[in-house]
Amino acid sequence: MMIMGIDPGSRYCGYALIQTSRSKVLAAGCDVFDVTRESTLGARLALLYSHLIDILVEYKPDCVAIETMFFQKHIKSIFTLGHARGVLLLAFAQKGIPVIEYSPREVKKAVVGNGNATKEQVRFMIQKIYHLQEKELRDDAFDALAIATTHYNRIKWTQEP
Repeated sequence: MMIMGIDPGSRYCGYALIQTSRSKVLAAGCDVFDVTRESTLGARLALLYSHLIDILVEYKPDCVAIETMFFQKHIKSIFTLGHARGVLLLAFAQKGIPVIEYSPREVKKAVVGNGNATKEQVRFMIQKIYHLQEKELRDDAFDALAIATTHYNRIKWTQEP
């Protein structure tokens, strides 16, 4: 099974893929869609969509785990994030890929054991779990892998041997 994790963003969108077989992870990786070279929101969303479709076509994930939106003081930021999530959800719907949502608190609890964990703690645990050496990636990439890991942990006990 191929699980994709998404940490949505309108400038940097983290994505991760976990290839599993039964209750074992065969491969895992993460990166970021960087759409900051575009100056307008519409152009960034179009580029985000294009990058995502390329990944979906190449890897054909069976399901996607995505982080839910959370309350922010900055109304404009939450609306912009909502636009990015809409583009992502549209792409998944067009490809017929089921989407499962997890709150930031659920992800932190599943990966670190503490729903109030910091980004640094999430990064540290993901690097330890998957033996990742890459230090140059943005936190968004590690967050996406944490989201995919949360879903993997939830389903691995319910799969048939």
